[in-house]
Amino acid sequence: MRGLLLSLAVLAAAGCGAAWWLTRPQPIEAAAIRGMTGDAARGGDLFTVAGCASCHVAPDAEEGEGDPVLAGGQAFETQFGTFHAPNISSGPAGIGEWSDAELVSAMARGVAAGGAHLYPALPYTSYENADLQDLVDIAAHLRTLPGSDAASRPNELSFPYNIRRGLGAWKRIYAGRGWVLQDPADPGIARGRYLVEALAHCGQCHTPRTALGGMDRDRWLQGAENPDGDGRIPGIAPGQLDWSDGDIAAYLTTGLTPDYDSAGGNMVSVIENLSTLPDADIEAIVAYLRAIPAADGG
Repeated sequence: MRGLLLSLAVLAAAGCGAAWWLTRPQPIEAAAIRGMTGDAARGGDLFTVAGCASCHVAPDAEEGEGDPVLAGGQAFETQFGTFHAPNISSGPAGIGEWSDAELVSAMARGVAAGGAHLYPALPYTSYENADLQDLVDIAAHLRTLPGSDAASRPNELSFPYNIRRGLGAWKRIYAGRGWVLQDPADPGIARGRYLVEALAHCGQCHTPRTALGGMDRDRWLQGAENPDGDGRIPGIAPGQLDWSDGDIAAYLTTGLTPDYDSAGGNMVSVIENLSTLPDADIEAIVAYLRAIPAADGG
């Protein structure tokens, strides 16, 4: 009996050790970005398209002239609990003491400075497809923005979602999956893919979620329930959006629909960001939306 118990204890320890190893955070190695110099001006344009300020400015921040203060504090309600956007300003309470590798790891791997898993309220399962140089440029831009000493608010999550280590298992299912649209031959569609799937992370809102909160890539851009439970985010895959190419382009730059309605909710800030893109990029997004798989019945 003693031998049996010892064997079971050894197996349990081995299993725990394997689980601990499999769920470990895997940050970007500093060597991966060695020699890359951040271009803060270029990073500012990328920062805008990526929509960073939309989530990380304080909820009571007033719009106006000047650079955004990324003090955090906005609350995002989901079925798993409430997430609070952290302070990512350039001050010590934000990311002021983070290295470039740590910032890139946060954006592309969901790993914070210090090695903790970050929750996918940060859309790193999209940003992971971005060019590392683009992320280094965004990091350079972040360092130019004003600092804030506001403390980041803790998330309010129920068990077991409050156990960060479990995100290591989640990432093995939903992170590192590459592109949805594989190897487009057309350069315009490839550019659109980069903007939609990576930098602008459109799938994070427009794609249905699984029970564990990952994007259901088999129904890519086919619409989803609003995470806060208020209404539904429309599908934009072929067969669901019957607008002309010109209609889509106009909406992405002005927020106006073909029937003279206008964008509302979070889409307002998305369009403000996309409207900074050159016409060629807007056309690339439209071409990409035409190239993805159609919705069921579309």
